Amino acid sequence: MSQVIELLRFEVSAADRDAWLEVERRVWTGFLKTVPGFQRKETWIDDDEPDAVTVVIWWESREQWYAVTAEQSAAVDREMGEWLRPCTMRSWRVVCAD
Repeated sequence: MSQVIELLRFEVSAADRDAWLEVERRVWTGFLKTVPGFQRKETWIDDDEPDAVTVVIWWESREQWYAVTAEQSAAVDREMGEWLRPCTMRSWRVVCAD
């Protein structure tokens, strides 16, 4: 098993960003902290694209990440309420960390 990095990119208007970040951190980060294999999460703001928010999540393994069920994800998304935003997702497998 190797560490996996999940990268999510959201479009959130700069005007809504602070409120979205507060809800996203409370709801999604709160849930992720209960999931075996979750290591850490960072949220990045793109200085060149003020409406772009990137969330980077480190997982101990792909298997642990994929153990999160569609039902669990849907329940957490419902908790986001009006702040739920679509995102694009990519992932990487760590093969070397010096």
